[in-house]
Amino acid sequence: MDVHDGNGRMETSAGGEPNTCIVVVDTNQEPCVGMHFESEEAARAFYDEYAKRVGFGTRVLSSRKSERDRSIISRGLGCRGASVNRKQGGQREVCTAMILLKREKSGRWVVRKFVRDHNHPLMVQLRKSRRTLDEKDRKILELSAELRAKKRLSAAYREQLLTFMKDVEDHNEHLSTKVQLVFDNLREFEAKRKKVSDHR
Repeated sequence: MDVHDGNGRMETSAGGEPNTCIVVVDTNQEPCVGMHFESEEAARAFYDEYAKRVGFGTRVLSSRKSERDRSIISRGLGCRGASVNRKQGGQREVCTAMILLKREKSGRWVVRKFVRDHNHPLMVQLRKSRRTLDEKDRKILELSAELRAKKRLSAAYREQLLTFMKDVEDHNEHLSTKVQLVFDNLREFEAKRKKVSDHR
């Protein structure tokens, strides 16, 4: 059942099924069992936006195809994060937060399972815990940017210096060639002058 709320939003109910909820598009609503979407793409976009807002990345956990036409009829999406179990030698434990989507006969997709809790800190929580370090982080970023700028400037100066040294080397080589040519001409002239003097 689709209902307009008067503010330009569309609300969709789950048709009286148990454990259902109402979908309000483009809100900060959390996923819940029974939530319906018009397509898999819409469902995935909703979960991705929810993940971005909460502070975790998503990945495809599972897919199931129809035996009749091989189209996707079920998709599992979940958190791609993990925790480190120090008691087991630092072994990584995959996060179990997830959502299971299934396609109904009507073609719409419905949430059949939703796990909210994560076994690791979320990015939003990490950002909050690091607010006191914002000034230090900003200073580090500024110094890093300044260092990169000086490195680029140093590289430019080095390239200019190498170009200048190459020009000087080419000029010296050209000058040496000209000096040698003048010297050879003088020696040839001196030899001719001596030859003429001997004939006299």
